[in-house]
Amino acid sequence: MKFVDEFRDAQAAKKYTDAIHNLVTRPWTIMEICGGQTHSIVRFGILDLLPTGINLVHGPGCPVCVTPLETIDKALAIAAKPNVIFCSFGDMLRVPGSHSDLQSIRAAGGDVRIVYSPLDCLAIAQNNPEHAVVFFAIGFETTAPGNAMLVKRAEQLGLRNLFVLVSHVLVPPAIEAILSSPQNNVQGFLAAGHVCTIMGMQDYEVLAQKYQVPIVVTGFEPLDILQGLYMCIKQLEQGTVRAENQYSRSVLVQGNHPAQQIIAEVFQVLPRKWRGMGEIPQSGWGLSEKYRAFDAEQHFGLGAMQVNEPPDCISGQVLRGLKKPNECAAFGKRCTPDHPLGATMVSGEGACAAYYKYRREEIA
Repeated sequence: MKFVDEFRDAQAAKKYTDAIHNLVTRPWTIMEICGGQTHSIVRFGILDLLPTGINLVHGPGCPVCVTPLETIDKALAIAAKPNVIFCSFGDMLRVPGSHSDLQSIRAAGGDVRIVYSPLDCLAIAQNNPEHAVVFFAIGFETTAPGNAMLVKRAEQLGLRNLFVLVSHVLVPPAIEAILSSPQNNVQGFLAAGHVCTIMGMQDYEVLAQKYQVPIVVTGFEPLDILQGLYMCIKQLEQGTVRAENQYSRSVLVQGNHPAQQIIAEVFQVLPRKWRGMGEIPQSGWGLSEKYRAFDAEQHFGLGAMQVNEPPDCISGQVLRGLKKPNECAAFGKRCTPDHPLGATMVSGEGACAAYYKYRREEIA
């Protein structure tokens, strides 16, 4: 398929892998920060093409995976209420909370609906004025403009029965949390191209200089990733530090200004808890004061929740790049996509799901 096959060309991939082999003189640990990149790396066998000294670790790059258990449990509590229509993208339905999931709520009679755009919720709210319609607004910066537009349009239309449960997280503070941790062993990053399409590259240049690590904004196809790795390793080998843009066909240094403007209007920056990483300062978005009436947590009176992670799930260590999925004793045994212990096994972008699908033979 044109515009896809050209980024999966085997001969071009061999040129990049040969160049990487010729470049490497010492071991390096590099983290890709997007679950889509993780799946490409595992699916297309990139791990097996690299020199043995190149260690790829998988970061907190899946918004489904980093959504904390407390937020999942709040979603379940709302979805189980009478006269509520709970709307979500499909990848959230099987993510386990502490005792259930949205799919089980739907099976028990809850009105849980899969939508393909946040704006689908507008018509649902208009057609069901006697119901509270709630959209589960999760994601990185990539999905924030669409979710912000939902809230803005609801306000313009005067919809008072539409609410959003917001769990937006921001990538640069998570990278900083990893780099500032005493356990950190990451020496370079592949940043998520779609995030930078919205927000630009300025924050990554600041992080690169502050922590003296190369950061390469990278796409999602095999050649994107191999070129991004080559660029990152070249910096490491030469001792240079900067934020580079491999994904120039999509990313501008300044990002998308109209998208940034609607985000800034509807949301405000706040601390956010990340599953497996704890609370990270200034790492999330919540509704701004102007749009606070659309806040599902406020409307349903949901206070703070404290939920413990399953003790035999190491997803937190996987999300921080400290462990790989196949190093978990439960991987492929007590934890499978049909019976997941954590979101990293059930999410379409989760690292554990990628390893289960493509490297299942490597069970600890």
